[in-house]
Amino acid sequence: MSKFKNLKKRYFITGTDTGVGKTVLSLLMMQVLFNNGYTPFYLKPLQTGCSNPLDQNSDASFIYRNVKQLRKMDPSDSIIYCFKNPKAPWFAARDEKEKIDIQKIKRCVYEKNVAYSPLIIEGAGGLLVPVDGGKTQIVNLIDFTESTPVIAARVGLGTINHTLLTIESMRNKGINPCGILFFDTEYNKGSTDNEMIKENIEAIETASGVQVKGVIGEIHDFLDPGEKNLKIVERIFLHDK
Repeated sequence: MSKFKNLKKRYFITGTDTGVGKTVLSLLMMQVLFNNGYTPFYLKPLQTGCSNPLDQNSDASFIYRNVKQLRKMDPSDSIIYCFKNPKAPWFAARDEKEKIDIQKIKRCVYEKNVAYSPLIIEGAGGLLVPVDGGKTQIVNLIDFTESTPVIAARVGLGTINHTLLTIESMRNKGINPCGILFFDTEYNKGSTDNEMIKENIEAIETASGVQVKGVIGEIHDFLDPGEKNLKIVERIFLHDK
């Protein structure tokens, strides 16, 4: 249990955009933690684009199907708000005449942390996606929940700009990410050559000082994503400070 000596209580998984690999990163982090004897909990405070937590399109359902320790458990426990329309949470909630209560999310996070540690909290879309009718955005949830952010990013063309803007948005709120994971998978069609990957990593690390922990490759079996991918994700916990 002492392998990850700098382990945080809460990690917030965010992305440079929608569909970049946040849920896959959350899955891999859960698997690594379970494999090393921890009792993590996956939490998706705001799920849009599915009818209920058991829906095939539910991120929690995907996690629970592919973590063997969770396969007989209820994904509904991991979702606070679930809205049908695939929109920003503010608008998806408004379509259903509901209002998102930030304090409810905060209470749930701290209640789950009593029994589980660490929490793997997955955001919705990118950092500036609106959460309610005020000025609350996804980035504010990182602050409200006192979480340590991890960034999922595409590996290819455009990722320098998107990733540095994401880091800048965090730092404007006094938040620093503990690392970045690149995804060279179906999201990017595996088309990025090694030279560009190296250049993207160099540019991002030089400009931001935030380490790119590695590149997650194609995963064919999410129940068994491969030792190489899991070892890359381990770096989040081994080098976190």
